[in-house]
Amino acid sequence: MASAAAHRAARRGNLGSRVGVKAARGAGKGSCPSSAEPNACGTLIRGMGSPDRVTDQARVRVSLDGSGESNVSSGLPVLDHLLGLLALYGALDLELQLAPEEPEAEVASAGRALGQALREPLSAEAVRGHGSAVAAADDALAHIVLEASGRPLVVSNVDLSEARVGGLGTDLVASFLHELATGGGLTLHVRLIDGDDPQHVLEAIFKALGVALAQAGRPRKRRD
Repeated sequence: MASAAAHRAARRGNLGSRVGVKAARGAGKGSCPSSAEPNACGTLIRGMGSPDRVTDQARVRVSLDGSGESNVSSGLPVLDHLLGLLALYGALDLELQLAPEEPEAEVASAGRALGQALREPLSAEAVRGHGSAVAAADDALAHIVLEASGRPLVVSNVDLSEARVGGLGTDLVASFLHELATGGGLTLHVRLIDGDDPQHVLEAIFKALGVALAQAGRPRKRRD
């Protein structure tokens, strides 16, 4: 038990990695399986948030009409920081706890759990169900467009496969976004407009994602 925990802690690291981002603009498209059943119309409206979602890997609660408060305990400092930014910039209240796993598995579990928690609120008839946002983090500028379409898909020009951000051996943003899209039935378009520092790129993406999710959860005042 102790040696396994020490092994996980040694692999996790923090935000200190500064390896260049691979240029992938206009390429590098990826997709989630599109066979998921379309969402049924939900009944939650902005302000009610999602009920607790509990699985063997995660416990999550999210409110689309919050104040930007977050309580995230993933065991990965880099992921805790990024989800805190997502909640802050989207004014979402987010609670997330993950069971100890290998770091890459924890990233996937976090994305899947958050997507599942958002699926019903974002597909409710009373909300817009789509959003778009641009956000900056120092030299990095990212654009996110999303829709609660019921057809999971990620189209991205971001490639961090060689960056090892936070000591992770896989592309953190790709794994998280694909699981988020699958869990939430979301179509996600991610564009890195500028930026080479992996930490700043990730921060810009998660900031923009938070704002886009908040837009998608806004009340539908007229037919968009």
